[in-house]
Amino acid sequence: MTAAPPVPPPVPLSRNRDYRLLWGGQALSEFGFHSALIAFPLLVLALTGSGAASGLVMGTIAAAQMVAGLPAGVLVDRYDRKAIMLGCEAAQAVSAISLVAAVWAGAATVWHMVAVAAVFGASAALFEPAESASLPALVADEHLPTAVAMNTARASMGQLAGTATGGFLFAVGRFVPFLVDAVTHTLSFVVLLFVRLPRRERPTGGAGPLGREALAGLRWVWRERRIRVTVVCAVVLNLFFSAYYLVVIVLAESRGVPSGEVGVMAAMLGVGGVLGALVAPVLHRRLGPYGGIIAVFWALAVLAPVTVLMDSGYLIGVLFALIALFPPTANTAIMTEQLLRTPDELRGRLTSTLVLACGAASAAGPALGGSLAQALPGDRALLLCSAGMAAAAVLATLSPTLRTLSRRHETGRPATAD
Repeated sequence: MTAAPPVPPPVPLSRNRDYRLLWGGQALSEFGFHSALIAFPLLVLALTGSGAASGLVMGTIAAAQMVAGLPAGVLVDRYDRKAIMLGCEAAQAVSAISLVAAVWAGAATVWHMVAVAAVFGASAALFEPAESASLPALVADEHLPTAVAMNTARASMGQLAGTATGGFLFAVGRFVPFLVDAVTHTLSFVVLLFVRLPRRERPTGGAGPLGREALAGLRWVWRERRIRVTVVCAVVLNLFFSAYYLVVIVLAESRGVPSGEVGVMAAMLGVGGVLGALVAPVLHRRLGPYGGIIAVFWALAVLAPVTVLMDSGYLIGVLFALIALFPPTANTAIMTEQLLRTPDELRGRLTSTLVLACGAASAAGPALGGSLAQALPGDRALLLCSAGMAAAAVLATLSPTLRTLSRRHETGRPATAD
């Protein structure tokens, strides 16, 4: 009886051609997207002078993402994921080109920009679950945490670079940020053509109505205890930090912190996020899933109340950078756990559910923070947010479900929930 041939080790990410192509193409795409995003309100204000119209265009992007969120997950699970990603890139490139032509001809209207914004938002809602659901097919299980962390770093760097560049490009010409966006999405489309994504088996049982399949995905997420608890952790983190962030801005303004320093605060948050994403693979290996998740809760609980003692926007910016170091590690732990435990035919709906839930929390957080800042003095509102974070940190630390996340998967197959 001959021995089975040895299984070759998985290809590392540095030599994983398909992952590198996908990552590089999306780095371009996200740079262009954020360049256009910062230019949208500038263009509306330049053409109409209306803050309300500017809010309408920007709100359309978020609204389209929310409305398309759950149906997007169903479509990602039902159809070819690479085709969906290609369609999203093509739609954004064409819509951006249409806006470039309209601005160049002096024929741009608010409703045209609203339509382009809707395409951007719906495309983002489709692309993110399609890419996330495809990751386990592109990289080995042991490399999935690093791939998730690198995607987080890519998103943070794209946001920082695109936002910083978009204003400059708009100063060069009103159409220039959207031209850059069209070019980057076109290049991303071409790069994506060469990504070899393994063919999936069509889900059995036929396709049902979108609403029914979306609800089936939600029910599955809720039934799986480990998945449910990690989703709740992500939602709580987004809710509390969004509330805390707004309270800090209000408190800084009440203390006379110059607007330039407030801008540095926001930039340092982004810098900390990029650095955190780069070190997330190392922290994930050192801390494990359980340690990575509770670390971000305790970082917020310990560092957030220190803001009460600070009157300098620069010092608050340093504090923001320290706080932002840990969320990418928690995101890596949560996404890796969820992707490995979720069957392939449900991964699109899993991601869309998480994005929708976190988006709702991020929208509710500023409303909560604004209400607290309105009802209480700034320092008390901040301490109340910090108390909420501390309570959440205690509950996360004591959670028996989170403790089980430290158990490694014995196979590459999705584990079953207890």
